[in-house]
Amino acid sequence: MKLYMKQKVLSWREKFFIKDEEGNDCYTIKGEVFSIGRKLHVTNAAGKEVAFIHQKIMALRPRFFVEIDGKEVCEIVREYKMFKQNYRIEGLPWHMEGDFAGHDYNLKSNDGIVMNLTKKWFSWGDSYELDIADPQNAVLCLCIAMAIELVLQEQEEEESDDIEVRNRLNKNKGK
Repeated sequence: MKLYMKQKVLSWREKFFIKDEEGNDCYTIKGEVFSIGRKLHVTNAAGKEVAFIHQKIMALRPRFFVEIDGKEVCEIVREYKMFKQNYRIEGLPWHMEGDFAGHDYNLKSNDGIVMNLTKKWFSWGDSYELDIADPQNAVLCLCIAMAIELVLQEQEEEESDDIEVRNRLNKNKGK
């Protein structure tokens, strides 16, 4: 089963639209505008909330929790390894690995690949293709993909802030 996740650009909050292979709307992900930590609601095509993703604040590593039907299903934790980023999926026997520079990831279990996640280059807004082995895992895989997108967004923001600080320091040295 393939799903396509596309970010709505120019929005006050995070908003993603998810379509199937035929272009039918399947899910929508909307972030809360004023919240401490990131909080996102996943709704199906009928508008019913099917999952909730929220960030654990005050953690050394980025962490996101996934709730489905009001029950916490898993926690996505970014692991730091030399030249690699991996994600541990606590609560499930799954882990995420892959080419993070190339935006190509594999969610794996002991039985094989659960999902392949590929970020599309050169698109207006972030856009992903999710190739999910078992359609019953669609909502959970979608939530894990979204949590990884949020971690990557935070990483980009931190890198941008670091560059800005270095530029200011270099400017002040010249005075």
